[in-house]
Amino acid sequence: MKKRVMTCSILLWMLTVVAVQAARIDTVMVHSASMNKDVQVIYVIPDAALERTLVRYPVIYLLHGFGGNALSWIRLKPELPQIADAKGIIFVCPDAKGSWYWDSPKNPEYRYETFVGTELVQYTDAHYATQANRTGRAITGLSMGGHGALWLAFRHPDTFGAGGSTSGGVDIRPFPTSWWMNRQLGEYAANRELWDSHTVINQIDRIKKGELALIIDCGEDDFFLEVNKALHQRLLGQGIDHDFITRPGGHADEYWVNSIDYQILYFDKYFRQSK
Repeated sequence: MKKRVMTCSILLWMLTVVAVQAARIDTVMVHSASMNKDVQVIYVIPDAALERTLVRYPVIYLLHGFGGNALSWIRLKPELPQIADAKGIIFVCPDAKGSWYWDSPKNPEYRYETFVGTELVQYTDAHYATQANRTGRAITGLSMGGHGALWLAFRHPDTFGAGGSTSGGVDIRPFPTSWWMNRQLGEYAANRELWDSHTVINQIDRIKKGELALIIDCGEDDFFLEVNKALHQRLLGQGIDHDFITRPGGHADEYWVNSIDYQILYFDKYFRQSK
């Protein structure tokens, strides 16, 4: 009888531990001084980061695509809390509207490069147990967010040590009437210099070989495939090390649910090697 009671007690303890050890999802309104408004941000915080504050954890910033919001990634990948716990990584998912993650030269209410690249990073480091340095930060995203992640990584290598893109619109110029980009940059025909200077593929000169850990992928049936191949060739021409992957799939949830696993694995390896 004593043995049975002891066994039951152990099982109860194990179930309690499993129940307690779960990542927390925070929904936070982060103030942007540059836009004078609050922006919704979803944080996925591993259990260990909540319990042992003396330990600092790396951060992956996950950027949503056009038409998405702060909840997009947790809806697309509901296993993020389990991944956060298993790998000891904090995930940060900001709402950026249809901004393309620029500081718009036409619309002062859209300063999402400043918000994500500076204000949000500062807020995150001040309120969570982060590794507050570039080698503890990665940024990636899908579609518009893939463009935004590389835009921010290329322009802020002092902030982000690693960057990625999945199905990213890495050259916007072949799509001059799509996804509200003309609201941020003006009509293409009248503002070609702005479009040239606000596309990821023209930001490569800002980085040096070995400065960023980069991973870029795109589906073989994706309408962004050719611009991703062009970015890959441009990076090769500049001698910039990067992983470039194409695999079957289109511009769809089914592709991103799979591809983000590989990107997280890549960033996790980067974080571990950077310690």
